[in-house]
Amino acid sequence: MEPISYTSQSPDRLDATFAALADPTRRAILARLASGEASVMELAEPFAMTQPAISKHLKVLEHAGLISRGRDAQRRPRRLEAKRLAEASGWLDGYRQFWEGSFHRLDALLEELKAKEKKHGRTKR
Repeated sequence: MEPISYTSQSPDRLDATFAALADPTRRAILARLASGEASVMELAEPFAMTQPAISKHLKVLEHAGLISRGRDAQRRPRRLEAKRLAEASGWLDGYRQFWEGSFHRLDALLEELKAKEKKHGRTKR
């Protein structure tokens, strides 16, 4: 089995990505932005928090590279930047492959044990 390795993403970027994703409000903001860009006011609408509190969440997401600010006349819509999510997903994929390999080995062992049990069951009769 190959060792699990980091993607080309630096550990600091990976830390910032996962720290940003750790908060349910920020995950909800990302889910909203997956359907298209939105203003700060539009993003704040479903939450019972102040605009400055939402702005702090947006700064964390921007720092992690998960969202960016656009410029549309006076409006500064936020948009999802999927590249960092893809990098985090790639990092997690190494662990998914590890667990799948472990489950395949466990399945093979169970099949081997079943075959031995079946063989011993036949010879005892």
